[in-house]
Amino acid sequence: MITESLVEMSRWQFAITAMYHFLFVPLTLGLTWLLVIMEATYVITGKEIWKDMTRFWGKLFGINFALGVTTGITMEFQFGTNWAYYSHYVGDIFGAPLAIEGLMAFFLESTMVGLFFFGWDKLSRVQHLMTTIGVALGTNLSAVWILVANGWMQNPVGAEFNYHTMRMEMTSFAQIVLNPDAQNKFVHTVSAGYVVASIFVLGISAWYLLKGRDIAFAKRSFHVAAAFGFASVCSVIVLGDESGYSIGQAQQTKLATMEAMWETEPAPAGFNVIASINQVEQKNDWAVHIPYVMGVIGTRSFDKEILGIHDIKELNRVRIMNGAVAVDLLDQMRADKAQGVESSPATIAKFEQYKDDLGFGLLLKKYTDDIKTVTPDMVQKAVDDSVPSVTPMFWTFRIMVGLGFLMLVLFALCLFYALKGTFAEKKWLLKFAVVMLPAPWIAVEMGWFVAEYGRQPWTVYGVLPTHLSVSTLSTSTVVWSMIGFITFYTILLVIEVYLMQKYVRLGPASLGTGRYFGEQPADVKGA
Repeated sequence: MITESLVEMSRWQFAITAMYHFLFVPLTLGLTWLLVIMEATYVITGKEIWKDMTRFWGKLFGINFALGVTTGITMEFQFGTNWAYYSHYVGDIFGAPLAIEGLMAFFLESTMVGLFFFGWDKLSRVQHLMTTIGVALGTNLSAVWILVANGWMQNPVGAEFNYHTMRMEMTSFAQIVLNPDAQNKFVHTVSAGYVVASIFVLGISAWYLLKGRDIAFAKRSFHVAAAFGFASVCSVIVLGDESGYSIGQAQQTKLATMEAMWETEPAPAGFNVIASINQVEQKNDWAVHIPYVMGVIGTRSFDKEILGIHDIKELNRVRIMNGAVAVDLLDQMRADKAQGVESSPATIAKFEQYKDDLGFGLLLKKYTDDIKTVTPDMVQKAVDDSVPSVTPMFWTFRIMVGLGFLMLVLFALCLFYALKGTFAEKKWLLKFAVVMLPAPWIAVEMGWFVAEYGRQPWTVYGVLPTHLSVSTLSTSTVVWSMIGFITFYTILLVIEVYLMQKYVRLGPASLGTGRYFGEQPADVKGA
């Protein structure tokens, strides 16, 4: 039997797994391209220090990659173990990009990773560089297909419900792949990964400089990370704006809750910088408000309205009532099929008329199995369920954005002083870089919270409610498995942090080349 506690525990388990997994993914996405830059410089210049930089940062990449794969595989298995009805209902669509990711991207990535680590003495410089590029392409291709799958959950295009099979079925693979939400999510996510890797390299290089060790090595790494990071953080901000626009088109509920916009304002809507959110009375007690900004971001115009939460709820109420009709008709057609008779053309035609709102009608299944017994109180509960809680959405979004602009300041300063050649003398700047090491991870985790929590109460937006998606497990089974996962993943995280600290403290000396990376002024100038 599906209980609310089972749904909540299943959500918690998947959320914890996903957030652990995404501690590793963005660093993998970004470090691959930094390795390409460093190794390409080695191939062009022939300077061994660039080879050693590639090998050193590659070692840290390898540690992170191995642990990321472990958590990612477990997360995909959970679709079958904890979300069986979801897998049945949308598996024809959702499974396709994940299968392609495994067959195309993951195999490429894994093969190239092996060649990267074991091919230094067996491949030529150019051949090894090609394997490093292969690692980067495989990693980012993997992200493409995973985010195509996730983008479809956010904006389910290219598919429709088939009442004969009781499943969603694909109508256009091209629409799924070219889904604007998926494309925006991909470029925004990988750019965020590039920022994570840049600050990782920047912060560790700054630490070496503060310690006065491996100066030549650290300076070059700092230069690369500052330039790559500045370009990446600018991309994140620009692409985040584009992502906000796509959310405004496909998920008005998410946009309204992110902005704590309770009422529909005259166009163009203003932007709440901060606000005191009164969830009980469904209003803001006060807010620091900038006129026009949200309307321009959300609609790319000065005359289109952004709906407030109250108006969205009223629209959802209409869709829930229409959806109740669709659910009732679907139940009739299922009963006809069970009896071996064909439903009447009038019943089928009426279902086709209301089926676009079927998902909203399914929200009522949380409160009754028989749609004919629905009461106004149940409808109101379903209406309230159709909008996620505003407070966590509002503040997590602002933490993400605030950290994004703080990282922009960091990279701008680092690049400015790197171009002047004086960054190593700026102790305050180096300390700033070290202190900012956790910032990108916090920002990306907040971003995923906004994306996934903001989709609630749906696993597939407007199509399949979360409470109907889970497997028929006992709550205790999920709780104990979740405890096991948390324990296991925490051990993995501790191992990663230990290994990272160990090799960072050893520094380039851990490569065993015997080369010296102290202060070498003439060599640095010719880098």
